Amino acid sequence: MMNASMHTSGQAAAKGRAEEAPQPAVRSRFRAKMKVVKRYRALLLMTLPGVIYLLINNYFPMLGMAIAFKDINFAKGIMASDWIGFKNFEYLFKTRDAFIITRNTLLYNVVFIILGTVLAIGLAIVLNEIKNRYVSRTYQSIILLPHLISMVIVGYLVFAFLDNSNGFMNKTLLPWLGFPEISWYSEAKYWPYILTIVHVWKSIGYSCIIYLAAIIGIDQEYYEAAKIDGASRLRQIFSITVPLITPVITILTLLSIGRIFYSDFGLFYQVPLNTGILMPVTQTIDTYVYRALINLGDIGMSSAAGMYQSLVGFTLVILSNTVVKKFNKDNALF
Repeated sequence: MMNASMHTSGQAAAKGRAEEAPQPAVRSRFRAKMKVVKRYRALLLMTLPGVIYLLINNYFPMLGMAIAFKDINFAKGIMASDWIGFKNFEYLFKTRDAFIITRNTLLYNVVFIILGTVLAIGLAIVLNEIKNRYVSRTYQSIILLPHLISMVIVGYLVFAFLDNSNGFMNKTLLPWLGFPEISWYSEAKYWPYILTIVHVWKSIGYSCIIYLAAIIGIDQEYYEAAKIDGASRLRQIFSITVPLITPVITILTLLSIGRIFYSDFGLFYQVPLNTGILMPVTQTIDTYVYRALINLGDIGMSSAAGMYQSLVGFTLVILSNTVVKKFNKDNALF
């Protein structure tokens, strides 16, 4: 019996030592990971500044979401200010302009996404057809240039076209076409079209370059095989080019959907020159929050609006990605 107990205690001790000692599989995985770290050490060090910037600029500020639920009193400090629950959100949704700003933000972004995607893909296909490398690069630079211009400058360029007294439209183009002058900054009905044109003109170059890079990466053997089969150039575009860049189209569209409740502040504030009579068609959530912040100084309400936009955008990205994944997992964002 004593031998049995000693044997049992010996087994327990051996089992304990085996559990304390690292398993061979664990050691091998750790060594494999360390080899990867050593192999890509230089690349990891290069990404470190970007990761630090991302944490400081994008993730640490998320702690400020608490402001959306507080009545900020700078004498007490942010953390010591009183909690007021969802009152800041109530101010945003109970205002008489809530429907107008939500409608404008959504409809403009839907039009921007659809029109911008179609035109950018079409323009990228046209640029890909230009075989002269220097001419193609010149066109790419010209198309991308508006994206690099400040929206303040764009606002004054639009003003130079639409000014009632000395604008190009009223003084040159409309009289030449035989139309009467138009008071552009007093007629709200024209501005949905003006803002759409300005947005497409300014942003299409950036998207076009991305789609062009995707098209250039397509293996030319597909086109050669299609030519042998007698496919026309238009048929090649719809049967080869568009299907093969569908993943890029899907990713960019999903990212755009994530910001569907955001608006380009410069486009809706600077381009109309903050004209009050145009606000029914130029007022969006971002411009409304900015004006409320300037007039009322209510930081809590502006923080609530930002949180609301982020949550809606996040939800839309998840839902859209889920729908895409059901049809084709390869085209999903994650």
